[in-house]
Amino acid sequence: MKKLTLIVALIAVAGGLAWLQPARAEHAEETAVRQAIEHYLRGHATGDGQHFQKVFHPEAKLFWVRDGKFTQRTSAEYIAGASGKPPADEAQRRRKIESIDITGNAAVVKVLLDYPNARFTDYMSMLKIDGVWMIVNKTFVLEPKSR
Repeated sequence: MKKLTLIVALIAVAGGLAWLQPARAEHAEETAVRQAIEHYLRGHATGDGQHFQKVFHPEAKLFWVRDGKFTQRTSAEYIAGASGKPPADEAQRRRKIESIDITGNAAVVKVLLDYPNARFTDYMSMLKIDGVWMIVNKTFVLEPKSR
């Protein structure tokens, strides 16, 4: 009887461990997405366009509405606009990943950029391409702050 109890216990533990495997894989993917988005955040903090190049797919585009009009820019144009140096008010800027939603090799990440004069909310569409998470689309809204 003790052997049977031990066997049942081992099967239960093994079943429990098998149940944890998807959770571990999901955690690993979320970690990988966060690491990719960290390049985007570092690009803003440092002004170094190389960080943006590491996370934006070459075919990626950025979309937003300016003065009521649909506007877009390529990722190459966006990266070329990097200043090469940190913003003067960098110490007052806050950035954070608000949420991550992953299904298979697709993800959506919401990023908040809270600056002294404005707040940006970015929605990044990401794909895992050849094992690397890349931004393939960015839509955002700019909310100016009153002084």
